[in-house]
Amino acid sequence: MPPAKKRKRTYDSAKIRAAVRTQFGTVREAVRALTDEQLALPAQLGDWTVRDLAAHITMAVESVSRILDEEPPARQDVSLMEYPSLSLTPGLAEAVAEGSRALAAAHADLDALYTRTAGRIEERLPGAPDERLLATRLGAMTLLDYLVTRTVELIVHTDDLNRATGLDIPLDRQALAACTRVLADALADRAPGASTEVRIPPFAVVQCIEGPRHTRGTPPNVVETDPLTWIRLATGRTTWEAELAAAHVSASGERADLSGLLPLMG
Repeated sequence: MPPAKKRKRTYDSAKIRAAVRTQFGTVREAVRALTDEQLALPAQLGDWTVRDLAAHITMAVESVSRILDEEPPARQDVSLMEYPSLSLTPGLAEAVAEGSRALAAAHADLDALYTRTAGRIEERLPGAPDERLLATRLGAMTLLDYLVTRTVELIVHTDDLNRATGLDIPLDRQALAACTRVLADALADRAPGASTEVRIPPFAVVQCIEGPRHTRGTPPNVVETDPLTWIRLATGRTTWEAELAAAHVSASGERADLSGLLPLMG
């Protein structure tokens, strides 16, 4: 019997739109309070400073407004599931880093940049339908799918800001949930199968990796971790070995080692 076809995860448009606006607003307030000394700190992302990182976050949101101002492409050619792997495209990270540093250098007043970005998204987003196609860096995708990817960008980089500055900028629950689920589904897509169950309570449970399939009870291979540890693992901010040693990940079974599948995106 062929394996059952996995059902595509759906996202609530109103919740995703609110999550993007809320998380961006929270980061905006935190960046407004950063001192020059804090902005000059290393962001622990290559040679980026915290200022570069803060500028990059506005790019992640401004891209929605900018692309909505452009003509829509003729057809969709990128799905949400493909987003994490496409983000690893050679040369893309360098182009993004260069653009972020240039934006930071051109805007000494980061609060004004955040204010402009927030105004643009509030102006352009409400009238745009979810199915509207956008010509993104990675290809043509729907507006709703692209907004879901913005929750990933916002959560990952809010955590980057927290780690670089020692702050505790809150993570919007809906944005955190969407980010966790996108990256969990990307794992299941990269390593299809049902021999291993990956649990990230309270937001996601996925099965992955080829091998013996369990039919009832506890599966033979189980991985469990919290959302933030999972996100850091999936984006290369930490390593499988480090999180196992710190007891932030529990893994049981011969197919419970995910180190060869991570990171899922950069």
